[in-house]
Amino acid sequence: MKTEYKTLAHIRHQVFEEVARIAYNGNDFSQIESLPYKIIPGEVATYRDSIFLERAIIGERIRLAMGLSLRPVAMPEPISKDIEEALIAEKYYEPPLINVIKFACNACKTKGYEVSNGCQGCLAHPCIEVCPKNCISFVNGKAFIDQDKCIKCGLCHQACPYGAILKHERPCALACGMDAIGSDEFNRADIDYDKCVSCGMCLVNCPFGAIADKSQIVQLIQAINSNHEVIAVVAPSFEGQFGRNITFGAFKQAMRQSGFADVVEVAIGADLCTIEEAEDFLHKVPSSQPFMATSCCPSWSMMAKKQFPEFEGYISMALTPMVLTARLVRESHPDAKIVFVGPCSAKKLEASRKSVRSEVDFVITFEELAGMFSAKDIDITKIDDATGLDNSATRDGRGFAVGGGVANAVANLIKKKNPEMDVKIKSADGLRECNQMLKDAKKGLYDGYLLEGMGCPGGCVAGAGCYSNSRMSALAVKKAAGASQLKTSDESIYSDYLYLLSGNEKK
Repeated sequence: MKTEYKTLAHIRHQVFEEVARIAYNGNDFSQIESLPYKIIPGEVATYRDSIFLERAIIGERIRLAMGLSLRPVAMPEPISKDIEEALIAEKYYEPPLINVIKFACNACKTKGYEVSNGCQGCLAHPCIEVCPKNCISFVNGKAFIDQDKCIKCGLCHQACPYGAILKHERPCALACGMDAIGSDEFNRADIDYDKCVSCGMCLVNCPFGAIADKSQIVQLIQAINSNHEVIAVVAPSFEGQFGRNITFGAFKQAMRQSGFADVVEVAIGADLCTIEEAEDFLHKVPSSQPFMATSCCPSWSMMAKKQFPEFEGYISMALTPMVLTARLVRESHPDAKIVFVGPCSAKKLEASRKSVRSEVDFVITFEELAGMFSAKDIDITKIDDATGLDNSATRDGRGFAVGGGVANAVANLIKKKNPEMDVKIKSADGLRECNQMLKDAKKGLYDGYLLEGMGCPGGCVAGAGCYSNSRMSALAVKKAAGASQLKTSDESIYSDYLYLLSGNEKK
């Protein structure tokens, strides 16, 4: 699940706002050393035992927000070290994208079970009866777990009638569907980047704010200040991100006030992706493969390829909506800088691939965009523009942002063209659920199915870079999609561009 910690979200927002303000105001990064004092003022700590520790953590967050790497803890280096590297508009992310700020980590306990004071020392002692390793005994009338013998199976936790055996688990590790988070020599969180797919769930679920990803805010603003034509392609999940009843017209005006030349819906690319995936499914399932999986979520597709390499060929080869939309924009604006604005950390990684770099110049999240709005003193709720969405995209394309939306869009199109055909779909959101879905597919349970995977629980509306409550955003997306005049993706006015943009021959 995605947890929403308001205090941490406020700190992240302050960092993005201040970094964006410096960039907008001409890159006077001589101010950067004093930024932690502006964000954490006074002499008394607010969040931790030491105000100096609070400011040190803010300093690392500032560096990551500028796209720079963390500083070594044991070396005296200024926040501004290597600042010139951040001032290059063409700079891409240097791995790792997701970072643990080590001295911000609380070194939380890893998965285990402990007996609390709620233990009644009952006669039945079911905890002892169910333990497969005989690691529970009674000491001074209370249950005691020998941690050296315990295999963390949790049977005692389930069996205790008083709920007196507590399960504890590091929140970031619990949120990681790839089991990519372990511990370093000091028991602090440590990411195994061979497993990590950059979904960002650890980032938003750490209660200490010890995990953060890199940003391209500074590089994007460099392009804006250099008078480049900068066009934003915005994910369907933008609905509801900046408040209730914010129209597309108001959002577009806010974007232009921020320096963007234009705003285009990525739902256009979602429609094109739907058309291609529908044709792929019809041609390949079950004649040449038992099932087909959707391709638009990079965390999901990376997970599938890492953990189920035998299924790699079953994942649709359709370009993602982000790439298709960027290619469409570049057709008419060949010299423009194109920035994807969305909810996703993993899209940052996708855009850094060599095959995508020529299409997408920058990726920022809604949360980072909110910092840019604040830096420019833009209050989107005060913009009076009732202009709504036009007919650029369809209901099904706009529905991609919610879990199940991709598969439903593809199934709707197939059924429209083949009314007699029963399209079986299965969707999963959250990487653990996606993993289980593929395990079941391996058993043959989903032969003939269209499988949709989403790395974030609830879909893109719950991405790590979202700025609003996921439930509110999901309702706003469904409302906007339902009000669309065009319904299925084949009604898109851009459908004729698909084969040009994808590089495929028309089927």
